[in-house]
Amino acid sequence: MVVASITSEEILPIELPTVDLAAERSTVIKLIVKASEEYGFFNVINHGVPHDTIAKMEKAGFDFFAKPLAQKKQDAPDHYGFKNIGINGDMGEVEYLLLNAASIAQFMNISNEPSNFSSTVSAYRDAVRELACEILELMAEGLGVPDTLVFSRLISEVDSDSVLRFNHYPPILNKDCKDKDKSPSHSHNKVGFGEHSDPQILTILRSNDVGGLQISLQDGVWNPVTPDPLAFCVNVGDLLQVMTNGRFVSVRHRAVTNAYKCRMSVAYFGAPPLDACIVAPSVMVTPQRPSLYKPFTWAEYRKVTYSLRLGERRIDLFRNCTQVE
Repeated sequence: MVVASITSEEILPIELPTVDLAAERSTVIKLIVKASEEYGFFNVINHGVPHDTIAKMEKAGFDFFAKPLAQKKQDAPDHYGFKNIGINGDMGEVEYLLLNAASIAQFMNISNEPSNFSSTVSAYRDAVRELACEILELMAEGLGVPDTLVFSRLISEVDSDSVLRFNHYPPILNKDCKDKDKSPSHSHNKVGFGEHSDPQILTILRSNDVGGLQISLQDGVWNPVTPDPLAFCVNVGDLLQVMTNGRFVSVRHRAVTNAYKCRMSVAYFGAPPLDACIVAPSVMVTPQRPSLYKPFTWAEYRKVTYSLRLGERRIDLFRNCTQVE
């Protein structure tokens, strides 16, 4: 259950590793693998996603969330949510729009210029999917997997279950999102989206220049992540932890509100087709490091994900009980 306000947990700011994708390839690969093993998160710059594509997507998102509540519910009755996160009673100070490929194409009434929203969001989704595939291929190469498409192929397939999620966190003390002058008090912050790990393969996250993301590298300690307007934040999902046999870590994280500024994050969750079998490539399994997880399909894991509350560790349910990490 998501709590209403921040408690006395230790808060220690952190600077995530930044990977320049325009740097020498071997350096890029080493940095990505190291960050995925140690943090489960990293930033990428010189990522190739056009600034104009990002700016149009952000405007489309802010325009949608600026509408009256009744209008948002009418425009996106099956894809818009407010405060309720999932179906298990979790709550947060957030409103969101959850879209897959089919629903993006169907959203022809979401703006005053019907074709713009669909085409804008589709262009952004295509660009970040390409970025996700590039990163996954660099990861596979860095891990010594002979088939470097083994991870990216899962999200590039036509029937992949990838989704795009817009999360909007309104300010708690001031409804004017343009107010840049006041410094928020930490005691006023509330949980926008509670503690969880991402169940998919890889997440590509973009947020406006307002802090809120926190990651937990050790129990009881939360590390606020400073937003970088030039970067995408990338994080390892549960499935990638399984497919790397525990080499990469899917780290728990949450989002907190800002007292005076609104925050919007847009996350591309790269996921495989529902019938895809999730298992580590043979090169990732050795006598010294036997398989840590039982094979399962994404459909099976997604079902478990939706049946549990935020904060419950889903991936442990699929551990190979004969092995201890």
